[in-house]
Amino acid sequence: MEDTKQKFQHFKRLGRELAMQYLFNTDIKGPDSPGEYTLFWEGIREQLELEDDRFFRKARKYAERLVIGIKENVEEIDKIISSFSEKWDINRMAIVDRNIIRVAVYEMKFSPDIPPVVSIDEAVGIAKEFSSEKSGLFINGILNAVKDSLPPAEAAEKS
Repeated sequence: MEDTKQKFQHFKRLGRELAMQYLFNTDIKGPDSPGEYTLFWEGIREQLELEDDRFFRKARKYAERLVIGIKENVEEIDKIISSFSEKWDINRMAIVDRNIIRVAVYEMKFSPDIPPVVSIDEAVGIAKEFSSEKSGLFINGILNAVKDSLPPAEAAEKS
């Protein structure tokens, strides 16, 4: 477990990855049932060899907050993403990239406690691990445009 904690350094990083993986899973399989939801969390804990300790519980709680928020606001989030991905229809994006971007846009739009640059850095790091270097550049470009579009008061609060 110590290696996992060192890898993530903060429970929110793990939470972002878990949220992206969960959203990826539902994009592939469609809406989930309560049983599938439980199986996902059990499976991911086993796959990553995570202990059911405070670190994992905080990461899972954060991931669940992200997933619920994204599901509740997916139309608005996808509209924002679409407005900054001129040449890429959101449904043509790689599923992993789309969900990494959704997590970051959700944080930038609905989590005033997280500076947008942190959301962007985390998204690029997750893309490098789960997607590709080119995806990191693509994601960085979209998210920087989203950050730059934040209203001045909102951007000032989050800097």
